[in-house]
This record gives sequence, C-alpha cells and structure tokens, in this order.
Amino acid sequence: MIIPDHVKVVPMPEKVTKEKVLVYVVRDGRLLVFRHTDYSYEEVGIQVPAGGIRLGESPEAAALREAREETGLNDFRIVRKLGETEYDISPYRFEIQHRHVFHLELTEPTPERWTSREDHDGGQDPTHFECFWIPLEAAHILQSGQGALLGRLFD
Repeated sequence: MIIPDHVKVVPMPEKVTKEKVLVYVVRDGRLLVFRHTDYSYEEVGIQVPAGGIRLGESPEAAALREAREETGLNDFRIVRKLGETEYDISPYRFEIQHRHVFHLELTEPTPERWTSREDHDGGQDPTHFECFWIPLEAAHILQSGQGALLGRLFD
C-alpha cells in the first residue's frame, strides 16, 4: 500500500506483557465486585479485585493484597487457583495482561454495599470504590474480560 505524503503515520507502541492477578470472592452464590466512584460505568465498568504482581511477590500473595487493598477488608483466604489467562487491554494501554485467577473466600461479615479507598502507598492519588455483591449468574457484565474463568468456579 502506498501512503500519500500528507498522511502522517504514527507507529503503534510495542505491547508489553504484565503479570497480574484477578480475584473472584464468592459468598452464598454471589460475587464481590466494585465500581470506581470517580468514573462512570461507561468508562470503567464493574470489576473484581485485580492488579499487578510486585517484584518478588508470589501470585498468591498479590491476590490477597489486591483483595484487601481494593475492598478495605482483611479476612480472605485462597480457596484455589482457577488458572491463567491473557487479555490484550489495547488501546487503553498497549499491554497484554497475563492473569493468575484465584477463588477467594471472605469470612468476615459485610454489608450489601460499602465504600473503600486504595491509597497506593502514597505514589498517586487515592482511588475510591463502591463494593457490592451481585449474583454469579450476572457476572457476565464484568469489564475487560474479567469473567473469563468464572465457569471454573463450578468445576
């Protein structure tokens, strides 16, 4: 294909692969989800706890840390690892997320809805969340492929 001189070609950034965790917290047939209160549903959707694995951190430790940071709760335990999957999050960020997916149990009581705040170790502005429970049957609404391994909860 010949590109005319007046058309500026912008090269696409190279995609990097990032190691991530994704957490399904299930209680009484319901899934723990959240929304970012600083953004609309159209921008960020409904999500489950997830995030990056830090240098030297195991996927299991990262799963527990992310669940605690994003929900403000503490009493989680890993039921099992459900598997691994990849998700290309481009063009939002030119990255492929290699996700370690875990089923977690929460033993402390919670209300139906609550707010939480992640402080990011002071490295950026805090993130505000509204956490709530949805029926597992409705979990297909999760953003960015986060529901990819939900079916494995029933294996």
